[in-house]
Amino acid sequence: MKPCQFALVLYKTQPAVVTAIESDKIEIQTPSGAKKVREKDIDILSAGPVKDLAKAMGSSVPEADFSESAEFFAGETPLFTEIAELVWGGLPPDSAWAAWKAISESPWFQCASPSEPVAIRSRDDAEAIMKKAQAKQAESAEREGFIARLKASMAGKEGIRLPDDAKLLQDVEALALGNSDKSKALKEAGIPETPEAAHRVLLVTNYWKTDYNPWPSRHGHSLRSSQVPIDAPSDDEDRLDLTALEAFAIDNEWSVDPDDAVCWDGERLWVHVADPACTVTPDSSADSDARARGSTLYIPEGAARMLADNALDYYALGLSPTSRALSFAISFTDTGAVDSVDIKKTIVRVTRLTYAQASVRSKEESLAPLFAIAERNVTRRRAAGAVFIELPEVHLSVTRDAAGEPCLSAEPVKDEPAADMVREMMLLAGEAAARFAFKNNIPFQYVSQEAPEIPKDIPDGIAGEYRKRRSMKSRKVGTVPADHAGLGLGMYSQVTSPLRRYGDLVSHQQLRLFLDGKKTLDEDDMLTRVAQGDSAARECTFAERKSNLHWILVHLAAHPEWIAEAVVVEKNGPLSTILIPSLAQEAKVSLSADLPLNSTIRVRAGNINIPAQTVSYIPVEA
Repeated sequence: MKPCQFALVLYKTQPAVVTAIESDKIEIQTPSGAKKVREKDIDILSAGPVKDLAKAMGSSVPEADFSESAEFFAGETPLFTEIAELVWGGLPPDSAWAAWKAISESPWFQCASPSEPVAIRSRDDAEAIMKKAQAKQAESAEREGFIARLKASMAGKEGIRLPDDAKLLQDVEALALGNSDKSKALKEAGIPETPEAAHRVLLVTNYWKTDYNPWPSRHGHSLRSSQVPIDAPSDDEDRLDLTALEAFAIDNEWSVDPDDAVCWDGERLWVHVADPACTVTPDSSADSDARARGSTLYIPEGAARMLADNALDYYALGLSPTSRALSFAISFTDTGAVDSVDIKKTIVRVTRLTYAQASVRSKEESLAPLFAIAERNVTRRRAAGAVFIELPEVHLSVTRDAAGEPCLSAEPVKDEPAADMVREMMLLAGEAAARFAFKNNIPFQYVSQEAPEIPKDIPDGIAGEYRKRRSMKSRKVGTVPADHAGLGLGMYSQVTSPLRRYGDLVSHQQLRLFLDGKKTLDEDDMLTRVAQGDSAARECTFAERKSNLHWILVHLAAHPEWIAEAVVVEKNGPLSTILIPSLAQEAKVSLSADLPLNSTIRVRAGNINIPAQTVSYIPVEA
């Protein structure tokens, strides 16, 4: 039927009024303005006359029970106008839009357009649709109530109800943990969709406790050690038996994963290193998982290991009467430089000592040569321009009391002679491995560092050590050996922590392939693997730093009485940089007096924001 002027029509699911009819076009008034359309673009709702579109859009029809009309027309295909006539009788033209909406939205009918027959649904189908609509309506009401409660909570009022609202906060948690970059709940509540804002919401609503640490997850790391089991090593592998020599695995008292040991046989230095590459071969499941982790994650709560825990059973040094190792035998020139290197797969006997224990025993026959070699190596490196930096370090650990509350321990790392000795042994092993690989044309990762730009007028004390650290360049990894200026070494690689660092594991895999007469990884393949591991390891480092700061802030927030000493290490106009030795933390402060570098002041903590990881250290007057 051709529409006439002032007919009420349907245009793209919305009502419109015909205002003029031309030969091939029909002019209509729509909610968004006048348009010219073709006859086939519209459907007639009412012949009219309807002159006020707004009135038609605002009209209503009495509420109706469509079940009776659906039964009446069962098995038939009536038109929309026939159903309207049955339900309401004669309706004014202005009400046609309201009638169409009511009928087309009814679960009893399937409507395509006002001009096409209407299909009648069965009672079961209609009731199923109504049940679904009711559930959706209830869900919508629940959602609106949740958003209102969330807004109330963030305004400091009573709001979120746990555990009832917990499921609706899950997308907020996903954002806070870095598992998503969006949160429907935050968007609807008008809260920025950032991890920091999400963290704050979870604390305010008590969904998370104040001490909950999201940083490992946010940087892509699990709090669990690798769950990919390590294959057991074969007892048939040919290994050099060095059990007649007592070797020493020397580390901090909190270390539980010893992966290196040292001994002197009277002629050569032996650096024994854990040998997981024995069964963690390139592209094995354990290797792939280790590459994705990059390194073992050490946070105050504990360690999430790069390799599964059973790797310690097979390869850690000194946890069993004998241990499997990849051993570096190093001989020296008269000046203390590395002369020759031999690498062997070995069985060794290792005694574990803490740094403090080894320092006390430094004069004993089995340990004294190691300290002498270390001292000579320090002299050699210093002469080559090595930079030695001594800044305060602390070991952070978290335990729980009987009530489950966290207790932070910040234990200063003591400057033990044995720690310096072990450092030199590890550097010698890294230098020796680099020389061995270079000599034998093994594609290898070499670690280098450009010379730092240390000012000539560097201050004394902690301020000077801080300035030296600020002057250091970033390390570089490549397949061509180059100077490591910071260490004072002509070539260097890292090989002494294959249980904890993926790059070291790749180096061991290369060395083992070479020793076994097998094809080694080519340069590109090796570098790709190392780069992937390094990328994950950087995120691991960020997670560790953020986790350390998280627990420091949690501790400071719980102890408002905290006051500590700080040292002025740098001055930049109105702001000075301080270092707090008891926390190994640095911060910017505004000082009332122009204090010289290395001055000691006392500070307290204020304005602590755990989600944002900010704190103000405020000088305390004496």
